[in-house]
Amino acid sequence: MSRRVVVTGIGAVTPIGLNVEDFWAGIKEGKTGFGPITKFDTTGYDASVAAELKDFDPTQFMDKKVAKRSEAFVQYAIAAAGEAIKDSGLDMEKEDPYMVGCCIGNGVGSMQANEREYDRLVNKGPSKVSPLYIPMLISNMAAGNVSIQYGLKGKNFDVVTACASGTHSIGEAFRSIQYGEADVMVAGGTEAAICPLGVSGFSALHALSCETDPAKASLPFDKDRSGFVMGEGAGIAVLEELEHAKARGAKIYAEVVGYGSSADAFHITSPAEDGAGAARAMENAIKDAGIAKEDLTYINAHGTATHMNDLFETRAIKLLFGEHAKNIRINSTKSMVGHLLGGAGGVEFVTCVKEVEEGYIHKTVGYQTPDEEMDLDYCKEAYEEEVPYALSNSLGFGGHNASILIKKFAE
Repeated sequence: MSRRVVVTGIGAVTPIGLNVEDFWAGIKEGKTGFGPITKFDTTGYDASVAAELKDFDPTQFMDKKVAKRSEAFVQYAIAAAGEAIKDSGLDMEKEDPYMVGCCIGNGVGSMQANEREYDRLVNKGPSKVSPLYIPMLISNMAAGNVSIQYGLKGKNFDVVTACASGTHSIGEAFRSIQYGEADVMVAGGTEAAICPLGVSGFSALHALSCETDPAKASLPFDKDRSGFVMGEGAGIAVLEELEHAKARGAKIYAEVVGYGSSADAFHITSPAEDGAGAARAMENAIKDAGIAKEDLTYINAHGTATHMNDLFETRAIKLLFGEHAKNIRINSTKSMVGHLLGGAGGVEFVTCVKEVEEGYIHKTVGYQTPDEEMDLDYCKEAYEEEVPYALSNSLGFGGHNASILIKKFAE
């Protein structure tokens, strides 16, 4: 028999706030984190706008030695996980550490390590490549370092499914608790890919917006959308078996009730044009939760602001929900923080948790002009209303689809 799973802690480092309180205040203000890229000279690059973290100092979250040996995507995960664990009130000295696990997704690892060490190889020779190159590069080091930092000795892994990595990681952590492999899981996603290789690579795919005006760069679902803006950061949650949480008197934010995934089996970068794959992932999550489709009235969409994603995700919602699709509020957190790639699902999950907790659905910032065939409610304005369920979608290159469903907690 599967066990109930609740959210008892959340943490976030984002372009509009380096903790949940500041991030959520920014969300409610409709604040955006977009601006000219400052991490490198973008002369000659097609894209020059990104959503960078502001004033992030890793030594505020870990000691200098750990910070020095950790790439940015790892630093962000350690920071957000630390906030989530503290928020949960989890005391590892009172826990069986082998029943507290970690699953933190990441899409691309450290492109910066690749740039740096390849330059050393070419210009100084193979003996000058850092002995820490590989452990600083690989994607699993976010989960690995978080477990080391906080003493989590339970099930430890990460899911790498491009832009669906964070949502898949939370979903698999949810399953791990449901079926008794862990009592607590620290789960989410992290990414730091605003660097020459990252920006030039995604630009070559024609995925990034080339807009130079930050206010017009990320426009999910708008007719004038021109591609996504790269963001960075991490979103982490503490998931916990319900009775375990109650026994220690933990605050409960929400309950995780459904998880679905699927594959488009269509194209390495484009979603399936009819939306069937994404529709199946959403349907699987809803069936997993044991609710009717009509019970769902809010979706935090993948909503990247690329021409294909927003259209095909809209088709997916219409395909699954039919006429009820017009009764669903749909927004995109990427309208404020950009696309965090493997970290997107984690930050969007934290957003959903806060929306369910407070009864607030944020607006899709910048959305003004409806596009043909896209006639749903994309939240031109914010709504203050009860949010009984929130469904978060993530769609990754390779045709990976993931949906996670949470509900307002009730005994």
